[in-house]
Amino acid sequence: MNFAGKIVDLETPKVMGVLNVTPDSFSDGGELLLDSGKLSIDKALQRAEVMYEAGATFIDIGGESTKPGALDISLEEEMARVLPLVEKIRNNIDIIVSIDTSSPELMLEGAKSGAGLINDVRALQRPGAVEAVSKTKLPVCLMHMQGTPATMQEAPSYAHLIDEILQFLEDRISACINSGVDRNQIIIDPGFGFGKTLEHNLDLLGRLHELKALKFPLLIGLSRKAMLGLITGKRVKQRQAAGISAAVIGLMQGVNIIRTHDVAETVDAIKVYLAVKNNELKLDLSN
Repeated sequence: MNFAGKIVDLETPKVMGVLNVTPDSFSDGGELLLDSGKLSIDKALQRAEVMYEAGATFIDIGGESTKPGALDISLEEEMARVLPLVEKIRNNIDIIVSIDTSSPELMLEGAKSGAGLINDVRALQRPGAVEAVSKTKLPVCLMHMQGTPATMQEAPSYAHLIDEILQFLEDRISACINSGVDRNQIIIDPGFGFGKTLEHNLDLLGRLHELKALKFPLLIGLSRKAMLGLITGKRVKQRQAAGISAAVIGLMQGVNIIRTHDVAETVDAIKVYLAVKNNELKLDLSN
């Protein structure tokens, strides 16, 4: 897949490091802010460098919290948080910068600043978003969410979970292709924790392979999420082992990109997974 001139083979699983520049994200909100409340570009760059050195292929920058109950922020505030950092990282690190946004204006400006991927939890449903991605020619990740961040966890329900996720993603994929987005530049994300109960998330995690029927690269993000806390009883920053375990379950079902706060550990998990997979292939070829 072509990420603004950088070709990446997603047949080998890759890691996307999470870099939130918000004061209220559920796991790391506020960690990159100065005492004044403004973003520390230097702190953010240092964290990006650590993730790059640990083996991340992507850095995903989010300027708007999408945790359950999160409220919308102004476009001006979101752009002020994200754009300077995109430019700073692109000028200093040879890594693909992903912008976690639903705002078409930020998509367009982010592309000009050097972003290589648009990652939208609303799957380009805001007016002008599909057209913006088509104009940028960048790859896009379309995520499933039932409801909005402000309301999604109030009472999520499904008659047929996987079928409904598949239908939603198919509809959004069609909307993109019909507006000029290259089908070879589309990634899908089933949206763990976005309008889903623990039972929904567990069902989804066990059936990720069914989403491969769409024949698009698959991204998942379970790092530190509430579902892991409900299972283990651990606090947010104590869910690393649970997140790695969930990532490996995804890898075994064909997941292409793991979005995570814990880059080094996830890279190691992928190495172990690939070593076993490659060894199995050698054994098959020798028979």
